[in-house]
Amino acid sequence: MDTKHLLKVASAWISIVYVICFAGVALFPGVRPGFMRYGLHMGIDIWQNTLTLGTFLSGLIIWNIIALLAMWLFAFLYNNIGR
Repeated sequence: MDTKHLLKVASAWISIVYVICFAGVALFPGVRPGFMRYGLHMGIDIWQNTLTLGTFLSGLIIWNIIALLAMWLFAFLYNNIGR
């Protein structure tokens, strides 16, 4: 395994994902409550119960889609960034 290449790819992948997340929240502030509820399992109101079967299932689907896209991006970068 080429550790130096893997670290370059990981750095690029982390940077791209961070920029996409940051830009998404900055450009579309309306997604913040949904992200908090379904991604972080918390709400703005601390007395609000957000751990339900619906939030579990939707979060599971959302995170699986995100993970698949993230792994595709990682594989793409790994295969295309020079060693």
